Amino acid sequence: MRIMGLDYGSVTVGVAISDPLLLTAQGIEVIHRKLETKLRRTLARIDELIEEYEVTEIVVGYPKHMNNSIGDRAIKSDEFADMLRKRTNLKVTLWDERLTTVAANQVLSEGGLNYKQKAPIIDKIAAVFILQGYLDKLYIATNKNKNE
Repeated sequence: MRIMGLDYGSVTVGVAISDPLLLTAQGIEVIHRKLETKLRRTLARIDELIEEYEVTEIVVGYPKHMNNSIGDRAIKSDEFADMLRKRTNLKVTLWDERLTTVAANQVLSEGGLNYKQKAPIIDKIAAVFILQGYLDKLYIATNKNKNE
């Protein structure tokens, strides 16, 4: 059992996968497409990864504005999540992703990478932050219930 984290962007999807114990997230890849509306290959690749990693749940980043309002990107992420639910029959959760790309950018900068080096992997790292936040919440909730 693993959980997949996705950072859904206009032409890329960053992908992260949990370990089998649901403790840590690892970046897997960035799926690229030429146009925002061209999702056939993107969805086919997600299907392949679901099968390969035996994914039982998906977490999609939900890019709310800092004031908690919903914009165009969040609406598109919600539509993408609905598409995944229908296609995979898996639980798909939207997860607040505010500042994950900023955090990913900071981590990569601290690692000494310049813009050109960061560009191909930033979405994968953002997917790691999205999934790790979700896994941390699951872990806290599970352990809280055990201690009560």
